Amino acid sequence: MSLRLPSGLPAIEILKRENIFVGDGQQEEETVNRRLRIVLLNLMPLKVITETDFVRLLSNSPLQLEISFMKLKSHVSKHTAAEHMERFYHDFEKLSKEKFDGMIVTGAPVEGMPFEEVDYWTELQEIFNWARENVGSTLYICWAAQAGLYHFYGVPKFPLEKKMFGIFPTVSLKPELPLFRGFDDVFRMPQSRHTEIRRGDIERVDDLEVIAESEESGVSVVRSRSRREFFITGHLEYAPDTLDTEYHRDLGKRDDVEVPKYYYREDDPSKGPLVTWRAHANLLFTNWLSWVVDIE
Repeated sequence: MSLRLPSGLPAIEILKRENIFVGDGQQEEETVNRRLRIVLLNLMPLKVITETDFVRLLSNSPLQLEISFMKLKSHVSKHTAAEHMERFYHDFEKLSKEKFDGMIVTGAPVEGMPFEEVDYWTELQEIFNWARENVGSTLYICWAAQAGLYHFYGVPKFPLEKKMFGIFPTVSLKPELPLFRGFDDVFRMPQSRHTEIRRGDIERVDDLEVIAESEESGVSVVRSRSRREFFITGHLEYAPDTLDTEYHRDLGKRDDVEVPKYYYREDDPSKGPLVTWRAHANLLFTNWLSWVVDIE
């Protein structure tokens, strides 16, 4: 495995401490087959955390990968240093001229707003359209999944009475798909959201198919039949402590904060998280990358 990242990216040192080998652009080029090029459009406010989460998963692939980071021109990050953005991220205008095999679009903390009121919605639509025509396969994560389904198919999102928060048992409805190769009958997916998409709205679109679902958290993964797109409502990329951080951050600040379900040992926050999703998260991303290679 060789995963090439921009030289100096904080995720490199973080993952090395986890005994995960990653390379950077200053290392001597190996004699390998063509690298698979993946671009990450990071819409989350804490860029370094999100970068590390996704790179950690991508690093498990035996394939040769090169990761690029895309930023929006119409929105300036307030929670990540401008120097970091300038050094490691590139605008869509530049990256749109390059070829990418796969793309990942992250969630964003704007789910309470109508899509059209998000300040970067117009630019995001342009990126979605470009990805559909120019990228081998795209993963849309959490809010980005809702945004993509709304943009392409008019699928609405609905507010939930209380936050969907926890690690929910999920079932693959199409276990024969390459994305679910090696999956158990039940896998667990982290969810952290205040809105939902509904199966009935997806079933009205001929080009869409629900391929994973949870009895408790609802639609989990949707695919486009005619395109190479997957819409994932949860956060398989989450690190073990992410929901714990969210829980303690919001405790006492919101009136809808509950202990995340199926997350803490014995449902007791003082006993710490029980990690039950990591193996399937690694498998899903490895399967996706292998599938991207196969479809070329």
